[in-house]
Amino acid sequence: LGLHNSQGKWKGHGHIINIDGPKFYDFAPDQQKGSGGAIDLVMHVNQCNLRQAVVWLHERFGEAGAERAAIAKSRQVTAEIIQLEPRDKFRLPVEDKSKWQGVSNYLTQKRGIPSNFVELLHKRGLVYADEQQNAVFVMRNLGEEPQAIGAFLRGTRGENNTFKGYEKGTKRREGWFHFRLGGQPTEPVEKVVLLKSPIDAVSFAMLEYQLRGDVPPNRTLYMAVDNPKSLPVEQLQHIPNLQVAFDSDDAGNAAARVVKELLPQSKRLKCKASDWNQQLLDYGQQLRQQQQQQQEQDDELSL
Repeated sequence: LGLHNSQGKWKGHGHIINIDGPKFYDFAPDQQKGSGGAIDLVMHVNQCNLRQAVVWLHERFGEAGAERAAIAKSRQVTAEIIQLEPRDKFRLPVEDKSKWQGVSNYLTQKRGIPSNFVELLHKRGLVYADEQQNAVFVMRNLGEEPQAIGAFLRGTRGENNTFKGYEKGTKRREGWFHFRLGGQPTEPVEKVVLLKSPIDAVSFAMLEYQLRGDVPPNRTLYMAVDNPKSLPVEQLQHIPNLQVAFDSDDAGNAAARVVKELLPQSKRLKCKASDWNQQLLDYGQQLRQQQQQQQEQDDELSL
């Protein structure tokens, strides 16, 4: 660029440029401009466009150097777009009460969740049906009065519906599907269980309830977090009893390791089945088999 280094600043051609990592700033009185990356620096000093800057870098640093500069520029532009572009305002999907029975049947019959708990979640406004008969799991922040700022949708119509997704505008780093059980409603949370999905969170809670025969003695927060990057670390770092109950596969183990780095007090829990919902279904089947065997024994005694 024809600049020479003088006391930590690159000077020449009317420029006084300070370079700090990927960023630069031109302190010259008639410039007073800063930006980041090699391409922006070349464009600034040479007064050229992006294409000309890339060619200039290629001539002096080869294809590899030009590629690195182009990748850095692409990342910079992407970050600026994400930060500055206005996002769609989140709106909860419109409830369709006529579709609720279909969603309820899916959760109770296909997923094995007790009907009384499904109705409890429904009455609390944490799950309902939209016009496509999706189960809408409401995602809320962790404030004193949680606000709905997202929704996770699970398709329930038909035999093999695999649809999953987030409603447009959902802020996944600010809201989560969560609910509390046990203790007194006014008591602070003493235990948090992290799971990969709303259905797994409900399934895990129901397994604890059925194995114990009662709600947890301490106030417990069950929370769906499908990606450790969206973990609310600040709110969870002071929770002494933090359980990580992701799937027992490679992805679940990797996610659990990330959580352990962020929240060292966390403890790993692994399910015996493919996930906690399958374990709930297996447990329900075992109960039915035991009840059937007991009934057969009772029938034999009565004869």
